[in-house]
Amino acid sequence: MPTAIVMIDTDQALIPEVATEVATIDGVSEVYSVTGDVDLVAIVRVSQHDDFASVIADRIGKTPGVLKTTTYLAFREFSQKDLAAAFDLGLDS
Repeated sequence: MPTAIVMIDTDQALIPEVATEVATIDGVSEVYSVTGDVDLVAIVRVSQHDDFASVIADRIGKTPGVLKTTTYLAFREFSQKDLAAAFDLGLDS
């Protein structure tokens, strides 16, 4: 499943409202308020690569209070669950 990590800069006074609104967008699986250079991080998962445009540019980017987005497309997922499953299958030998 194509996945993107979207860094979102917001109007400081609207961080909770922007996070709540972005979380309701189809294709957004999680939204985190974070420390650092950005205010929010959203995880976007879509069925087709072309769907990123409608979710990120057309919806997240046009949410009131969003000032800027920076998007990172994921190439490959690595997780503890996947690593444990590989070892259970004997792929460690």
